Amino acid sequence: MSFTLTLRAGFAPRLAMQFAKPPSAMRAFHQSAKQNTFFTSRTVLSSKNSSSNILARLRGSSRSYQQQSGYAYYDPAARRKETVRKLIIGGAIFGGTLVAVNVMFNGESREGGMPKFERQYLNQTFLHTGLGVGIIGMTAYQMLQSGFVYRLMQTNPWVVGIGGLALSIGSMIATRSVDPDNYVPKYAFWAVFNATQAAFVAPLMVMAPPALLARAGLYTAAMMGSISIVGATAKQDKYLYIGGPLLAGAAIVAVSGFAPLVLPATAVRTLAVTENLWLWGGLAVFGGFTLYDVQKVLHHARLAERGLIKRDPVNESISLELDFLNIFVRMVQILMMQQRRK
Repeated sequence: MSFTLTLRAGFAPRLAMQFAKPPSAMRAFHQSAKQNTFFTSRTVLSSKNSSSNILARLRGSSRSYQQQSGYAYYDPAARRKETVRKLIIGGAIFGGTLVAVNVMFNGESREGGMPKFERQYLNQTFLHTGLGVGIIGMTAYQMLQSGFVYRLMQTNPWVVGIGGLALSIGSMIATRSVDPDNYVPKYAFWAVFNATQAAFVAPLMVMAPPALLARAGLYTAAMMGSISIVGATAKQDKYLYIGGPLLAGAAIVAVSGFAPLVLPATAVRTLAVTENLWLWGGLAVFGGFTLYDVQKVLHHARLAERGLIKRDPVNESISLELDFLNIFVRMVQILMMQQRRK
């Protein structure tokens, strides 16, 4: 759904530039008429012109000096203080979020700590999750550098959306169906799945600056990290029951994401409601999915320890990757909305 919104936002500047008239063809209505210089002496005119030229040069030189000095000089101490301040604020937000979520959702924690086999399986899952997110980021950057993103943005959004969704679901099903002992086809299908996710994320690199993307990634990691700690320290199978309600919420969020493709542009209020539902509702739903998926990983670790299933951190990481991407896309849109309001 984020790809569709990016398409709609990406075509507007191009169309505006194509249909806009050049500045030379436009006239200002407040422009005054030319003065009659028939009864004016030439000496007076020349003195006025010379004095105005001198003043203009002085003003222009002072203005250019101020601009050059403003852009050329940076105070290292002030920049260090600003960086330290941002780090302190980010750490305080992360710690406060962790404490608040832990108090709200984790009133009854497990006793005796996490067993070693659960910790190892959870670490392997998060290792594959970070590796998958890194592959998605590098692939999206290569798509941007090669120009594939621009060709993708010029394609019909229905074709891109339906085709990309089919390829993503197909590669995910293929990855999950391969036995974990077959490493080559398992990781090959997993790489194809990550490439399809990169195609959805790559248009964001065209619309958003790198600093904003870095902030969104940091906020996403902080949110998922705090929720994962809550899920890992909670009682066994405490949040596995929320899978059904979360799936229903995800369906509602998905339907609201298709609203810009179906509803007319005149339905402004309805589009605003669906956008808020897709944005904030999706943020809450996929935050809940993160909590559910962490508890599911620990449940599968206990089943694997008993010999009922095989250990498969690749399959476990797919769900966490989708949670990360959905939260990240919404974080980027929230930060872009805040930047436009300034």
